[in-house]
Amino acid sequence: MPSCSIYPLPYLADPAPWFERVRHAPGAILLDSGRPTATRGRYDLLSAWPLEVVEPWPDESGGAFFERLRATTRMLGPAQAPKGIALPFVGGLLGFLAYDFGARLERLKRLSNDDLALPDARFGLYSWALVSDHHLGTCQLVFHPTLADGERQRIIRLFGAETLTAPSSFRLRGRFEPDLQADQYRQAIERIHRYITAGDCYQVNFAQRFRAPYEGDPWEAYRRLRAACPTPYAGFVSLGSDAILSLSPERFLRLSEGQVETRPIKGTRPRHADPRADAEQAQALLASAKDRAENLMIVDLLRNDLGRTCQTGSVRVPELFSLESYPNVHHLVSCVTGTLAPGKDALDLLAGSFPGGSITGAPKIRAMQIIDELEPTRRSIYCGSLLYLDVRGEMDSSIAIRSLLMKDGQATCWGGGGIVADSDWQAEYRESMDKVGVLMRTLECAAEP
Repeated sequence: MPSCSIYPLPYLADPAPWFERVRHAPGAILLDSGRPTATRGRYDLLSAWPLEVVEPWPDESGGAFFERLRATTRMLGPAQAPKGIALPFVGGLLGFLAYDFGARLERLKRLSNDDLALPDARFGLYSWALVSDHHLGTCQLVFHPTLADGERQRIIRLFGAETLTAPSSFRLRGRFEPDLQADQYRQAIERIHRYITAGDCYQVNFAQRFRAPYEGDPWEAYRRLRAACPTPYAGFVSLGSDAILSLSPERFLRLSEGQVETRPIKGTRPRHADPRADAEQAQALLASAKDRAENLMIVDLLRNDLGRTCQTGSVRVPELFSLESYPNVHHLVSCVTGTLAPGKDALDLLAGSFPGGSITGAPKIRAMQIIDELEPTRRSIYCGSLLYLDVRGEMDSSIAIRSLLMKDGQATCWGGGGIVADSDWQAEYRESMDKVGVLMRTLECAAEP
């Protein structure tokens, strides 16, 4: 099998100076581990100028779209990493699945309004990438063996040249406003409680949406958010003059050498400036029977999801109820692993598990139906996934919580949480604010008075 070629660059913990060289190129995308402040992610990936761009057709099923993605990946041809070099990506797909793509996989009728008009998915086929390995302290350009030498040299010159970055500006033209009033939120939670009492479901993840008008460059907004809230599964996806900005702390699915991992988040407490109060919040989360029960419910759901494509008996839970802390919140996180079954690939894994159970509820299909009924608009990128999938079948993906869609002069973000039988609507309302409050406040510092 042919090997990709690599070209070393100076190591930078923050990939922003590298990405700014391709920021305005077609298909520019950055998958960012939030270094040097965030510490859990190992790699950054960035690229631009895709060979092909694939989006779902209007009535195309999820399975048919994934078949087209397989065919598109085969167009690039096989490749492997040079001997002795660990690389997460040697050429392949980079892009996103919106939450609403899940309705294509499960053939669900969609009721809510699609006012943001984001495609349900978009993937580019990329024959090169800049890969930062923060464990080894390296940055290197990775070229698929089919990339023409002239194009390879052009990219090397681009990243080797001295450049001056033109300053960009961004500001909100007003503060974020919720789509739902508090009373409407309360009514939705009461409706979910009735569904739970009737036996329709055990848990439903309900979200509310916030919007604000903006002007300027979304990349500047991402830089500010990254500084305020660094996370290990962040990303910036250029959509021309629009963009997806994600500051997600949550891994969805990772597949490497046949081994699968997912890390669901379920359980949240706000951070405090006072260290003692902050520690008390963290301990309260770890000791919370309610949050542990919710987390365990989702762990069981994900064990079932992974069981669809993993070898029988291989699904394990090596980590249960761990504490992860971020600038704005503490989270309760678990880990579920498995070994991919023979004859299955990364897209089979996605088809059996998307969207993630931690942001739907249980049972998943009924929870998705209730979400669609009660949330007045589609979720768009929120609770979808940013991901890479290379020609070897290696994949990593996020759950796009703490994410914004910057589109048509409007910044949109979402906050939500899992609703169970004993959920208090006022506490859930505050939690939805806590999760995205740091993002909204950061951008509102640039708002008009």
